[in-house]
Parts: sequence; C-alpha cells; structure tokens
Amino acid sequence: MAQPTGIHARRAALKMLDAVLRRGETLEQAAPGALRDVRDANDKALARAITGETLRWLTDIDALIDSATKQRLPDDAKPRAVLRMMLAQALRLETPAHAVIATGLPLLAGGPRRLAHGVFSTLTKQSASLPEAPSLPDAVCGRWGEMAGRIAPGLAFPPEVDLHVKEAAQTAQWQAQLGGISLAPGHVRVPRGTAVESLEGFKDGAWWVQDLAAQLPSHLLGEGAGKSALDLCAAPGGKTMALAAAGWKVTALDISKRRLDVLKDNLKRTGLQASPVRADALTWESKHQFDAILLDAPCTATGTCRRHPDVLHRIGPRQIAEMVEIQRALIERAAGLLKPGGTLVYAVCSLEREEGEDQAAWIGANCGLAPAPITPEELPDGIAPTPEGWLRTDPGMLADEGGLDGFFVGRWVRE
Repeated sequence: MAQPTGIHARRAALKMLDAVLRRGETLEQAAPGALRDVRDANDKALARAITGETLRWLTDIDALIDSATKQRLPDDAKPRAVLRMMLAQALRLETPAHAVIATGLPLLAGGPRRLAHGVFSTLTKQSASLPEAPSLPDAVCGRWGEMAGRIAPGLAFPPEVDLHVKEAAQTAQWQAQLGGISLAPGHVRVPRGTAVESLEGFKDGAWWVQDLAAQLPSHLLGEGAGKSALDLCAAPGGKTMALAAAGWKVTALDISKRRLDVLKDNLKRTGLQASPVRADALTWESKHQFDAILLDAPCTATGTCRRHPDVLHRIGPRQIAEMVEIQRALIERAAGLLKPGGTLVYAVCSLEREEGEDQAAWIGANCGLAPAPITPEELPDGIAPTPEGWLRTDPGMLADEGGLDGFFVGRWVRE
C-alpha cells in the first residue's frame, strides 16, 4: 500500500519529539538520527517545523487534548505524541485537516488510531484554537517568576534572522541592500526564513549570522588597537570575528574540532584574522596573559527558547547545577589568564538566575576581580543595564522590533 505523501516528515518529527521529551536530547542532537531516512529537503524542513511548533505550544496543545479525553493520556503515550503533532500542524502551520489526518493516523494502529481520530475530530468541530502567546510549563514559570509573563509573547513565533556587519560604518548600506532593519551599529535584521547563503554579501564575508543579544558581549570590550584577547569557548566564531573586526589580536580556543573547523571557515569567508586553538580550556596552558578575555560559557541556553523551544521542556535543576559548576571552573581559569588591569566579560545565553546574577555575585566574592559596570551608552536603544551594572536581556524585550535572545553579561577588571 502506498505511503501518504509527507509521512516520512511526520515519522521524523515523531522521533525528534521522543528524543527531546523522553531522552532529554537537544533538537540538534536528535535531528541527524531522526532525519537520516528523509531524502527530500522540503520534508526535512517540514519535520523540523512540526517539531518546533509542537514544542513551542506544547502546554496549550496538551490542555486541548486533555479537554477532549475522558481519561488523561500519559505524557509518554504514543497517541498523545501524534495528537500533539497533528494539532500543531492544524493550528500553527495551517495544514488542512484532511492532510493532517492522512499523515498522522498512519503513525498509529487499532484502538490508539481510533482514539486520536476521535480527539482530533472533536477539537476540529469545536474550532479549537491556541492563545496569542504560548503558555510556559509550570516549572519554567516557577524559575522565571514575573519575567515569564513578559517573555511568553516573544516565543509565539521563531525569531527573525540577525546579521552582524563586519564594518559597522557600513550598517546603513547593508540595511538598504538587504531590505532589513537595524537596531544598533553593525546590526541588520532580515525576515525569518531568509535563505542566508543566497543573500548579497554572504560569500564576500561582509557579515555573519548572530543574534542581536549575542553581539553585545564582544562590543563591551571596545576597540582592541592590537591588544591581546582570548575568546574562551570560541566556536562557531561570531564573537571571535567581532573582536577581530574591532582590532583585537584574538586567540580563539575551543575543545570541539568540528566547531573549530566552522570557525576557521568563517574566518576565511570574512577575511578576518585570529589564532584558533583546539584545547580544553580547563587544562590549556598559555605562554602569556591577555588584555581581555571573553568567556561565553557553556550554559543551559534557555535564553535561546525562541529558536530552540526544546529547552523549555528538558532543562531543570539538575542541568542548571551542572552548568553552574562548569562555569565556575572556567571563570577561575579565565581570571588566572587575565593580565593585571585586564578586562573579563562573562556571558551566558541563559535566563536562569543561577547562571547569571548568582554567578556575578560569586565572581565578585571569589576571583579578585572588580566590577566594571556596563553603561547605557554602550547598549542599543531600548536595552538598559541593571542597577548593578550587569546586562540582562530576554525575549520579551524589543517586542515591536522582533525581540532578541535572553543573555546575562557582566564585566570585571583584574585588580
């Protein structure tokens, strides 16, 4: 019997959802295995879209499913997983109901298939809908507090595409050529779904893809004027390139060969100079200390929930505690590699207080570093430092302009 068109994409999406929700994998970890047998590029993109929208709206989709069943389906029940995907397609991707049924029900058999068909049909007849902003999981709301209500509207859609212009003086030129908007010098934003590699300026290395929030940590080190900078945990290279473009003599260290190869390719494309080093930051021995160190530390990445909604469902206290321990070891290492009078910028793309504000307090108490408060003049319009002089961004900020990722950034000087 012939398989319905599009069934391979749905099977792949089902595998990705299982990997994220049951095994705790990231979407990027889950994708290669799940998509291995999907040949068509459009089907691969569809599988990713189904998975992303299901995770983005999971709490609200589950509420709809529960409203149409007499007995609650277990979270790991296959009919619930298939219904989640079916509703995400119907309510977010605007897939016609007949196509949702034709490609969803074959993933089940017997009683589960009849159950899923009945629930979907009931909700369709009721004209079920989703709220304007996704509801966040209870555990996430508990961690983020009042910030959760501000963030949720920023998660309703995948983000636009941000570009970091190599020559900040050419920002207006590239904004006009690419038909985007600019929220800061060196920044251009183009619509989501843009085929980046086909845009003018990509092959010539005039810019690279980097979220607006991720552009700010390197900017806070200012102009390099030939002084030495260490980009710790550097790959895939956005911050390394920003530092090189600002005149720093950059050592770019990362433990991953694959990611470091991407960094090297990016340097070649942009024509910027840096010294890539493959090593473990915790054991690497440098022959000299540095004028500046940028530590964009490994973290839970909950601040990237607009583009990676899996973090809303797989990050909890255990993962946060593990990251805090790693971060503190890296911070101590960075402090020891910094010249007296040198500057450290610590950054994480996390919304967790333990990885941001609490780490800043720990640095001040344990590392022999004096705070160097961030000033309003150093930040784009609409973004302000905290009263302590840190930077905290979240996806609810700059909402009318398309938002930005969640970051914590702090700056210190070695005494």
